[in-house]
Amino acid sequence: MSIDKSMNVLIVDDYKTMLRIIRNLLKQIDFNNVDEATDGGEALAKLRAGNFGLVISDWNMAPMTGLQLLQEVRADAKLKHMPFIMITAESKVENVVTAKQAGVSNYIVKPFNAETLREKIEKVLVHA
Repeated sequence: MSIDKSMNVLIVDDYKTMLRIIRNLLKQIDFNNVDEATDGGEALAKLRAGNFGLVISDWNMAPMTGLQLLQEVRADAKLKHMPFIMITAESKVENVVTAKQAGVSNYIVKPFNAETLREKIEKVLVHA
């Protein structure tokens, strides 16, 4: 199965530098339709208004965390099936478990490269 690399991807991080890094990594693996949000609230508004095929969100953000954003997405009838990849600097087992229970599609621990991102996206989209 081939992956539609023209799909709209929303990246969410309250750290502008990280948004730029993720956008560049996505570009390296041929995802060019990338929008960004700097917090969960903005991300939710964009998701509800737009037509996205994938969300890549940081965990640690304020005022709404990536986990809260994930829970909101999963609770929304229109968005609940959206592939959602969580990025975090912490690889604590309980975080992974919490994210899995909340319905995360996949999980990436920083730092990561384009190859890791590609693998995670493929896993999520091929099984979506």
